[in-house]
Order: sequence, then C-alpha cells, then structure tokens
Amino acid sequence: MSRIADPIAVVLAEAANVAGYAPSIHNTQPWRWRVLPDRLLLFADRGRQLTATDPDGELLLLSCGTALQHARLALCAAGWDTTVRYLPDPACPDLLAEIIPCDRAEVTPRAMRMVQAMRTRHTDRRPVSDEALPSDTTHALAAAAAGSARLHVLTADQVLELAAAAYRAGEIEADDPQIRSELAYWTGRSAPEGTGLPQDVLLAGAPRTTVPARDFGTPGTLPIGPGHDRHARYALLYGDDDQPASWLRAGEALGAVWLVAVGKGVSLVPLSGAIEVTTTRETLRRMLAGVGRPYLVIRLGVADAAPPRTPRMPASQTVDLSAVDPG
Repeated sequence: MSRIADPIAVVLAEAANVAGYAPSIHNTQPWRWRVLPDRLLLFADRGRQLTATDPDGELLLLSCGTALQHARLALCAAGWDTTVRYLPDPACPDLLAEIIPCDRAEVTPRAMRMVQAMRTRHTDRRPVSDEALPSDTTHALAAAAAGSARLHVLTADQVLELAAAAYRAGEIEADDPQIRSELAYWTGRSAPEGTGLPQDVLLAGAPRTTVPARDFGTPGTLPIGPGHDRHARYALLYGDDDQPASWLRAGEALGAVWLVAVGKGVSLVPLSGAIEVTTTRETLRRMLAGVGRPYLVIRLGVADAAPPRTPRMPASQTVDLSAVDPG
C-alpha cells in the first residue's frame, strides 16, 4: 500500500485487509474487495461458494456480511462514518455492497477494542465450561444484533427440538456424496492456501453435547476435554425474509455479536447444519412462531482456553488495488 497516494484510499485498503479476519463457513473466505479512490466495493467470490452445501449462496452472503461489518468497523476505528449501499447494481449481482466514507468521526475506545477483537476472534468447537452465562451477557449479545437482524435465545424445550433437527440434518448430509466430497475438500490439504479448516482446529472425536456438532468426516487433533455442553446456551439469528440483502445484514449482525462475545469472554460457535437442510430449517422457523426466517444457529458459552486460529488468505488475493495503486 506504500505506493497509494490518496490517503482515503490507503484507509480503505487497510479496512479491506482487516476484513480478512472475518469468519466464514468452513473458512472459505468467499469475498473480494476492490478499492476505489472514494469507496470500497465488496464482491462475492463464487469460486469459493459451497455449491453442494449452500447452492443458493445464502451462507456465502452471511459470510460476506461478516466481512462487510469488519470493514465498516475498521473505518470507524480510523475516524470515518460510512454509508452502505447494498446490492447497488442489479446487472451485477455479485457486487454485494459499496462502502462510502462520508464524514469524519471521533475514534472511540470501543471501536479500537472491537478491531483488536477481530484479530483474536476464533471458533472453539470444544465443550464449554461449567460456568453459566450471565443474563446480562445474553442481553448484550442480542442488543449487538439489533438493527441488522435479531437474536432469539432458545428455551430448554427448544434446545431439545434443535438437537433433534441438528441430528436429522447431519444424517441427511452424511448421505449426500457431493456434500461429503465438498466437506473433505475444505477440511483437507486440497483447500486453497490460507483457507479451509486444518486438523488442529477440528476435534479429535465427537464431543459430549446436547446439540450434535457437525461431523467433518475425519477427526482433527484438537483434544476434546472432559466437559459437556449442559451449560451452553443456543440462539437463533433471524430476520424478516430470505432476500439477499437480508442475509448480508444478518452477516453484519453475526460479526457484531461475535466481537461483543470476544470482549465478554464468551465462546461463540456457528451451527449452520440445520439451516442447510430444508426440512430442518422449517423446524427452526416454527420455533420463531412463523414471524421470522432463521439464518443461523449459534452456541454460546464460556470457554477455558483458546485453540489455534484458522489460516487467512493473503490480502493480495482478496483485495484489488489496481484502481488506486499507480505501480
């Protein structure tokens, strides 16, 4: 970025770089950024879409929404308010959003803490500790989602329904050879460099848990530990409809919730299996009494220690500087 002359373009490029820390399904990182002199463009990278697991690209949009939230927050921490145009060009559906810096803003300590949380955030699939989450913590996480989506914390009876749905979704996907092949690709050495789920972030066996986790098809090397998820809380991230912009906004909400969770010492694990299967997604919708569309299940709890972080693609492969870099 040293060759970029325009100071705003430098800030935009740095925001795109930081957005690379965002979470994504199977760590596919299915986004591309293009830096212009006055704005930042977010594109979907269909080459990293899970075509068997996510044929409609909804989880891709959710993943890209987390990157969008990270980029906006990085710009906030750099002293810029932003305007976002979602899906601004109907002729180019892979152009998901434009982020436009509009006014200078005060840099707050909270924004700086959130940017630091991006760098330390991780996914810990091990059972959580026996420490219960305080109610004010779940309220803070729900508040973080507000404005982009909503968060419904499940009751004990709904958790049992979720467990049955997750188990059924796992059975259905295990019988699909295309999904099994896709999962093997993103959890093995064949995944593109800097993407996918390496063995050291995957559990060495099946954890003791009420809601079954995804079976990745091959054991990892991360020790499970003796715990059980009886003290975990489960929540549904949901919104009003299944429109692409709503899935993007839901991704923004997920990014915001996750960063608040990091600051409060809460382990957050996304569980998309029951969303990926039509019949079990309808089960989740009934939990919302028909008033919303579920986007993601998340597990919340207090973790004991952080596992290794997943790799990241170099910015040179995800951020296009050709419009601002004279070199």
